[in-house]
Amino acid sequence: MADPIGATAWAIAEGYIPSGSTGTTPALISHETVCILNAGARDADVRITVFFADRDPAGPFRLAVKARRTRHIKFNDLSDPASIPRDTDFASLIEADVPIVVQHTRLDSRQPALALMSTIAFPAA
Repeated sequence: MADPIGATAWAIAEGYIPSGSTGTTPALISHETVCILNAGARDADVRITVFFADRDPAGPFRLAVKARRTRHIKFNDLSDPASIPRDTDFASLIEADVPIVVQHTRLDSRQPALALMSTIAFPAA
């Protein structure tokens, strides 16, 4: 790909990790995921900052996405510098040093009829 695709700043205005799940395996535990595509020729240094209604932001959480690769990160697994609290509304800002594409996915397994939702994040202009 000659020109990188995507943007260097993305926002996901909606986030929520339920504390309960009907699933017991990692794949079926309720979770929020940020899916990142780096279609460019350079590795991406990514920072995720998580915002709350009633407290200071958490982060930045730092990670890498190799060139011409994808990476899916569960918000449930973020722990450094802090864990994301369950049963709490949050939003996130994803920033990178190269253009990336960001998608958001949620699995809500609080009841046996699972709900899976996916949306594209909002890119900075």
